[in-house]
Amino acid sequence: MPRTLLLSLAILFSASSAGAAPGALRCGKLLDVRSGRIHTDQVILFDDSGTITAIGPYASTPVPGDVKALDLSSATCLPGLIDVHTHLTGDPESNGYAALGISIPRSTVTGVKNARLTLRAGFTTVRNVGAEGYSDVALRDGINKGEVEGPRMLVSGPPLGITGGHCDNNLLPSEFHYKAEGVADGPWAARAKVRENIKYGVDLIKVCASGGVLSKGDQPGAAQYTLEELQAIAEEAHKLGRKVAAHAHGTQSIKDAIRAGIDSVEHSSLIDDEGIALAKQHGTYLVFDIYNDDFILGHGKESGMLPESIEKEKKIGRLQRENFRRAFQAGAKMAFGTDGGVYPHGENAKQFAKMVEWGMKPLDAIQAATINAADLIGWGGKTGALESGHLADVIAVSCDPLSDVRVLEAVKFVMKGGAVIRNDFAAR
Repeated sequence: MPRTLLLSLAILFSASSAGAAPGALRCGKLLDVRSGRIHTDQVILFDDSGTITAIGPYASTPVPGDVKALDLSSATCLPGLIDVHTHLTGDPESNGYAALGISIPRSTVTGVKNARLTLRAGFTTVRNVGAEGYSDVALRDGINKGEVEGPRMLVSGPPLGITGGHCDNNLLPSEFHYKAEGVADGPWAARAKVRENIKYGVDLIKVCASGGVLSKGDQPGAAQYTLEELQAIAEEAHKLGRKVAAHAHGTQSIKDAIRAGIDSVEHSSLIDDEGIALAKQHGTYLVFDIYNDDFILGHGKESGMLPESIEKEKKIGRLQRENFRRAFQAGAKMAFGTDGGVYPHGENAKQFAKMVEWGMKPLDAIQAATINAADLIGWGGKTGALESGHLADVIAVSCDPLSDVRVLEAVKFVMKGGAVIRNDFAAR
């Protein structure tokens, strides 16, 4: 909990593992992300489980006598944000050959640092898609027990990939005979790997359907897993109650992932008109990480990224942004995902301005990170909107995000499940 909070607020809104007390927030303005309407002088009431019980005009909504509303009357409130594509256990400097010197325990400690940064930036929920050694499972469990400060997490553990593919480790010479732990070739080996990941506690399955940018020796547009393998992975995961996210830059791999029944396509860089039509037909979410092109081209070299990775990004970055615009204009379902870890954690909100630059209105971008993202991860009745019955995940900013979406890069208040995590308004 920030030291700047007044003692009285610390008592009312403890962020400890003991849980939240019943409380109220008075918001000068409140954004209804479903309708896009901004309501003035609203109050949000929540119970001791951190669940919203009522929202309405402050003047006419009864506040229990033993509850003092926290004053955010100078702020605009909106739901806690959701990033569906993060890598909390990695940093930009963890790429390339530097990654070989990072142990799984060290990456878990890195995840603790990054979880705190991400939550305090206003992202109260994330989906972590790819972490070695189930370090993200450990991080999620620590957060859930109140031992670590961070967002709610859905985690994939080790991503599945082919031998020598994007999700293998191709940095060592042959005498090491090393493969990443998620490598599985063929439909039955892939099914076995799905089962293994679920055994060790994952919430979803991440699969690398195509080559990638930050891997060695492959190309983003090249297909890796076959349609048959992707179908086996999706069938096995769904049978066991898990969704599947597919890393897919390449045109054919995107279409194969959609036809296989995979729930979301990550990156989607080289999607074509047929792929967009398939995504609409199947209801598949597309997740375009269109901010980190700026970071890779501007800071990739100093972060230790491979020269070939920077060259690959030069070829694919603008195409991805152009295809983002085409997919949005065509009406495909889109969720907010940044690939956090490629750029420094806590800067997730910088993607909103890029989404607006490439065709969305501010409300569209915000919906991608709230109601759309909640729908994709299966938590549509739990988070992503400020409504009765939803968790009291609330952020506040100093001005209207529909007028200037960049204000989301400077979140001043964060509440997670009724517990105040950050309140810069109280420091005035």
